[in-house]
Amino acid sequence: MSRSERKTDHIRLALETGQLRKTGLDDITFVHQSIPESSLNSINLKTEIGELVLSSPIFINAMTGGGGEKTLEINRNLAQVAKETDIGIAVGSQMSALRNQEERRTFEVVRKEYPNGTIFANLGSEADVGQAKAAVEMVQADALQIHLNVVQELAMPEGDRDFRGMLLRIDKIVNEVNVPIIVKETGFGMGQETIEKLFSLGVSAIDVGGFGGTNFAAIENQRRLTKLSFFEGWGIPTAVSIAEARHMSPTHPIIASGGIQTSLDIAKGIALGANAVALAGYILKILTDSGPEKLVEEINKMKQELTMIMTALGTNTVKELHDTPLIISGETWHWLTQRGIDTKKYSIRKK
Repeated sequence: MSRSERKTDHIRLALETGQLRKTGLDDITFVHQSIPESSLNSINLKTEIGELVLSSPIFINAMTGGGGEKTLEINRNLAQVAKETDIGIAVGSQMSALRNQEERRTFEVVRKEYPNGTIFANLGSEADVGQAKAAVEMVQADALQIHLNVVQELAMPEGDRDFRGMLLRIDKIVNEVNVPIIVKETGFGMGQETIEKLFSLGVSAIDVGGFGGTNFAAIENQRRLTKLSFFEGWGIPTAVSIAEARHMSPTHPIIASGGIQTSLDIAKGIALGANAVALAGYILKILTDSGPEKLVEEINKMKQELTMIMTALGTNTVKELHDTPLIISGETWHWLTQRGIDTKKYSIRKK
């Protein structure tokens, strides 16, 4: 199977397998504020990821590209939606376009359609400095995502089997590429150990890519003769990953992703410590089922609902939402407690 065919296969299977909805965000409950001292008009959704300023904490995460006409059309539509809603967007892995020049247009279309937007380039951790610079140039990117997908690669019949040297390659990219570097997981979450290593290299931000959304192990198992079923439940839930990241680093930018679908999910992700929240699988399904106009409506609705939630909580900014009190229960409480994180501190926070 060619790389292009594999890309379109992934899109089809992602839509078929759907979202797990096991993010742990249902274990998070806000403490109601009867006197919020706020108003809809006072809410400011602007946020920062390092030196990047975004008009909204919501952005479209990496999905696809390099799969010929089908992925070209998906990326064109996503770029148009991002432009219409004034949010950031990340492209899928560009390695296919670095190896096959004919696939460049499936990524270049994003900058063509969204000339003034915030766009993230994307490569896997096998990339070298030259490839990283080429990926950034291809879409005139404002930042570069380096994605980690060890479990997917192991489950993929034709995937990588040698993961040595990842940190060294990331370190070189951080030091030699002149845009912010964001390292993201691909649906299996990040724990404190990984986060500490990445921030020690000087990466600008991490995207936790938590377990609970699109399951790439399940997708790859559909493509295998012998399934690796043990990987389908493997990973760190999104809520846990956000909390572990913020516990490990109180100041570094954190992006929440992994199965996020609603404005309430977005608010919870930010309250746990994220500076921005990225959606992919949910976005792709709406685009595929209902088209770009419906997706624009959905994103604008999410933004409006987020301002309502923030008004109810009395939090006028993303930074203030970081300090709103919340209760952590269930498996998320159990996991964080076992990992040495005091969950009580979330419940007694004061805005």
